[in-house]
Amino acid sequence: MVGLKLLAGDGSLQSFELSPPSPYPAKETRDFPRIVYAAAHVVADPLSGADSLSRSAVDWDRTLAFRHRLWDLGFKIAEAMDTAQRGMGLDWNGAQELIARALAEAKARPGADLACGAGTDHLDPAAARTLGDVVAAYEEQVGFVEKHGGRVVMMASRALARVARGPDDYAFVYDRILSQAKEPVILHWLGDMFDAALAGYWGAGDIEGAMSGVLDIIARHQARIDGVKISLLDAGKEIDLRRRLPAGVRMYTGDDFNYAELIAGDGAHHSHGLLGIFDPIAPAAAAALVKLGAGDRAGYDEILAPTVPLSRKIFEAPTQYYKAGIVFLAWLNGFQDHFIMLGAMQSARRILHYSDVFRLADRAGLIVDPERACKRMKALLATYGIEG
Repeated sequence: MVGLKLLAGDGSLQSFELSPPSPYPAKETRDFPRIVYAAAHVVADPLSGADSLSRSAVDWDRTLAFRHRLWDLGFKIAEAMDTAQRGMGLDWNGAQELIARALAEAKARPGADLACGAGTDHLDPAAARTLGDVVAAYEEQVGFVEKHGGRVVMMASRALARVARGPDDYAFVYDRILSQAKEPVILHWLGDMFDAALAGYWGAGDIEGAMSGVLDIIARHQARIDGVKISLLDAGKEIDLRRRLPAGVRMYTGDDFNYAELIAGDGAHHSHGLLGIFDPIAPAAAAALVKLGAGDRAGYDEILAPTVPLSRKIFEAPTQYYKAGIVFLAWLNGFQDHFIMLGAMQSARRILHYSDVFRLADRAGLIVDPERACKRMKALLATYGIEG
């Protein structure tokens, strides 16, 4: 057995033996019963001469190779989203290159599919003065995605959250953008636990008011909306909105705490998925979805249940730093050669957090090569003065 000593919550070092290699295959050809997008991370270029704190230095070969891995497993990809450090290391210039490159890769691969995030992150919220500023920013990004043949995820806007004075202002902006969309878009509702600047989104201070606002927008533009992605980390709120959506508009769960039950559904309704956690748990999630499609709910639960504690740890508060855990697991599993992130975000989590993520990933059957993962974890521990 492969083992090492990991940091525990009381500051002690505890011996830990790894499980056998992950049992899940790297490719899946069977259909899923749900539409599932994996929001994918980007691989930083650690040897770039660019200032890592102000420029998006990306290793394009490794970044695109990881997208092919997700396509191999049957996932669609949500590109240039929050998981790709959008607005937290990946600026709009970097996002444009990522979108263009990923769309070109998808077009060259039969069956590959993706949707791309379009927002207003090139507009400094402090510089936004009017709703027209926000509309123009959205038009630029949506136009870029559509020019390259992509479908749009209309990301929540920090600038809109700053200048809007109520639901009517949100309606004005969304009406303008949705009326111009060439293909149905996915709306993106990201809670303030992911981004504090989005507090009060949809122009209401309470959840019922916010839901009413987004439902009114959906009702006016139903034919132009594929679905709505909600990331509030509250299953009850998602279920409430899900049952109120008009026919033909999908619910895409972004709940990285409760995704297993929400995707399985309650018999009357279910959620599809657009999730950051699908990046690191993709092999297990693919195997579970095949089970669900075959009517084997017990098998689905058995596979996904161990991934939930892992996801809750990765997405623990401060939730916006979850990207570090996702990239950490990509490094452990050999999908990149280093644990360096855009903006040096790997330093956003403590070594105890990474020790816990390591344990939980192993228990979920997600360590591809235990010897390599053990070696890399020991190297990381050593940088914190923990050796042996």
